[in-house]
Amino acid sequence: MPAIRVSALPARLVRMVEDLRRKEDRLALLLSLVIGALVGLVVVAFILLTGRLTALMYPAGGSGWRRIAVPTIGSLVTGYLLFRYFPLARGSGIPQTRAALFIHDGRISIRSVVGKFVCCSISLATGIPLGREGPSVYIGSGLASVIARRLGLSRAQVRSLIPVGGAAALAAAFNTPIAAVLFSLEEIVGDLHAPVLGSVVLASAASWMVLHLVLGDNPLFHVPSYHLVSAAELGVYVVLGIVGGLTSVTFVKLLLWLRARFAKMPRASLWIQPVAGGLTVGILGYFAPQVLGVGYDQVERVLNGDVILKVVVVLAILKIIATSVAYASGNAGGIFGPSLFIGAMVGAAVGSVAHMAFPGSTAGPGAYALVGMGAAFAGIIRTPFTSVVMIFEVTRDYTIIVPLMISNLIAFYISQKLQKEPIYDALARQDGLHLPTRTSRTQGSVPLVSSASRDAPESLTPEMKISEAAERVKDNVLESWPVADELGLVGMVRTRHIVHAEEQGKLEMTIERLMQIARRSDGDKSVDLPHVHNDQPLSRALARMRENGHKVLPVVSRANARIMLGIVTYADILKAFGVESADDLDYKDHPDL
Repeated sequence: MPAIRVSALPARLVRMVEDLRRKEDRLALLLSLVIGALVGLVVVAFILLTGRLTALMYPAGGSGWRRIAVPTIGSLVTGYLLFRYFPLARGSGIPQTRAALFIHDGRISIRSVVGKFVCCSISLATGIPLGREGPSVYIGSGLASVIARRLGLSRAQVRSLIPVGGAAALAAAFNTPIAAVLFSLEEIVGDLHAPVLGSVVLASAASWMVLHLVLGDNPLFHVPSYHLVSAAELGVYVVLGIVGGLTSVTFVKLLLWLRARFAKMPRASLWIQPVAGGLTVGILGYFAPQVLGVGYDQVERVLNGDVILKVVVVLAILKIIATSVAYASGNAGGIFGPSLFIGAMVGAAVGSVAHMAFPGSTAGPGAYALVGMGAAFAGIIRTPFTSVVMIFEVTRDYTIIVPLMISNLIAFYISQKLQKEPIYDALARQDGLHLPTRTSRTQGSVPLVSSASRDAPESLTPEMKISEAAERVKDNVLESWPVADELGLVGMVRTRHIVHAEEQGKLEMTIERLMQIARRSDGDKSVDLPHVHNDQPLSRALARMRENGHKVLPVVSRANARIMLGIVTYADILKAFGVESADDLDYKDHPDL
């Protein structure tokens, strides 16, 4: 009898797993707890490893040359690893996490997870001034993806676990379980009411518990209690919000500009590019050691009132430069931590000036450093809810919450006005990824392009003669045709332009030449590649048609805008909205259509 029971155990386990698969809700909750605990352990290992390596790289009383040599050598090592083995491990990992969610059906390879862990550990330990939080989100999401795919879950289930792993990772990396939930929903998913809310909360709580069991119950920063000294002090926090917003915009624009410059360099130089960041950091760190690493120890000193005005101003400027060059050149690491450092220095600078001018009615510089952290985070990362809750959680001080909300709101508003595209969207676009905006991710039941798209016709080529193209488009109702070369889609050409060229006897003219002439003669924008994506609302397709006058638009991949998945026509959109004929519409406001 015992032998029978033992042999029946595997069959029972199989039945239990299959039963859980059929009951998706139970499986999601169970996996959330498992993923949360596992991710928590991995992130704790990440924290401990980088801490031990940093102590080894920079021993007490070490020579000044280390501050130049170590980050330079570290960036050389990681540059080679990133180029040769782990190309997806560059940068912070947040854009890549969102790309996995919205483009790659939740797929993140275990190789990329290992690469992110190894390369970020080396970068952070050698003093590269980037953060661990963004990479942790990618690692956590990657582990969730790997587990879900190994269990044979559906694509929808795999995608739903990406924000679960991300929240668990951030909860452990920052010791902020509530802010981790908000960030995962606000930034990664783009919907605070997402159905995965319960799973995200469970994973965040499980990861946070693991962190506390291993490393104890300590906030990220130990801060004395601050309070609002007088109502007039709110005016200073308004000024801090303005300065924080302008600083955020400066940092984001500099980072994006530098990254665009590095992207234009030959691909063969990718392995050596990170050294430019490491060497820059080393030179700056030689004169100002506080610039090295993420700098949380310096932030804590400033939060506790250890502030010299000239020093914090210089550190803010140097940190902006060092972080921008390090990130833009391709080193592995995030911008969460640097954002807090920059914000703390800017806040301390504003607070020092205010306290010198109005010593009786303002708090010390430490209070402004605390609020400055939130303002910079709101301006750079663009997650206003997360930034307020996060500052509260990392300091566990509620008394400064109202000034924090005021400064955050102002910094967020200024950042939106002066830098239209959020930093993670801009970084993804530079990588050729067209991620859905926050607005499009919350469209709900709005009809999408996918509901009206059809298979694309055979594309014309830029070298094709008018004679051949005219034969191809003859007797076809399409009013525009896609043009593609060996690398993919290059634009759209109007059928009427082809017919008109044929009537004029320009049979030897190429399609490429025709598109150039059309653009010059009547402002045609066909070579600007008008397009839409499958997950965009049909109203967006109509707006695009209005912008460029085409009644046919290519539907392209978000991973590469030159990969055409199909087309959508004006007539098909009308049918999707229940309108059988365009004659039923009033065209007086739409002359281009």
